[in-house]
Amino acid sequence: MNAKAPNAIDVYVGSRVRMRRLLLGFSQERLADQIGVTFQQVQKYEKGMNRIGASRLQKIAEVLAVPPSFFFQQDAAQPLSLDGLEPSENFDPVGEFLRSKEGLALNRAFLKITDPTVREKVLSLVKAMAQAGERRDMTVDPANSETSAALDA
Repeated sequence: MNAKAPNAIDVYVGSRVRMRRLLLGFSQERLADQIGVTFQQVQKYEKGMNRIGASRLQKIAEVLAVPPSFFFQQDAAQPLSLDGLEPSENFDPVGEFLRSKEGLALNRAFLKITDPTVREKVLSLVKAMAQAGERRDMTVDPANSETSAALDA
């Protein structure tokens, strides 16, 4: 028996539910309890295996403190379209990072910093670390052991 593939929009909406749930630190069980379903049903919603009905999506939006439109937005100005939802097209590394465990943790921690000066300093630090890593990657030639030895010193 061939299983039906999930609809791209259902997968996208489910991923937005998961991203918001994790950003708020909710477990699947907690969300499930608050919307009146099992945690297995929340898993199916998040994977796009089951479509979320309008009233259920409204309840999820209330629990996660976002407007229902949040689940359909690809960016602040455009409604959801099928463009770019295929994995091979228009890969969005920022979006993928924000959906990762590390991305959510970093985002959650950064949002707790209320001082704008500290936020700027953290951003400067991360940029400097990224640039240093890029420079190191460009100067290290695995075929040239002298370059590697000089960097390790």
